[in-house]
Amino acid sequence: MSILSHTFRLLSLAALLLALAPTAHAQGGGRKGPRLARLENAKIAFITNHVALTQDQAQKFWPLYNEFSDRRRILNRDGRLLRRDITENMSDQQIRENFNQSFTLRQQELNLEKEYFEKFQKVLSLKQVAQLFVAERDFTREVIKRVAGAPGQARTVED
Repeated sequence: MSILSHTFRLLSLAALLLALAPTAHAQGGGRKGPRLARLENAKIAFITNHVALTQDQAQKFWPLYNEFSDRRRILNRDGRLLRRDITENMSDQQIRENFNQSFTLRQQELNLEKEYFEKFQKVLSLKQVAQLFVAERDFTREVIKRVAGAPGQARTVED
């Protein structure tokens, strides 16, 4: 595949994804600012490129991925709230219950990943599913690296 056709393919997919994914994902809540929207768009482009999604795959994948991300985000938020709630005034039993709830949430997150691992395979090849999980991790590392590299001035992933 020539560089020009590869670039055109990526631009076409990006246009499609920008039309589909933010709209579907916005149903989860419209409180996103422009910085978060840019970050999400960068993540879409990053994953699309690293997983090499076709247009047909992208149309089926992004609504599914957004559903997965929303559910995972809720579990992570609940886990953070539990960890934040541990105080000096808690009894041992309350602390134990807090940890048990945290373990339950982590198990639910693992179950969610297993569930969507199966769902993603209905849209993507097994190799693409593996690339997806690597791309998510790499994207997060890249964002952290860029934020840490520019103290007081966070750059976008597109920079």
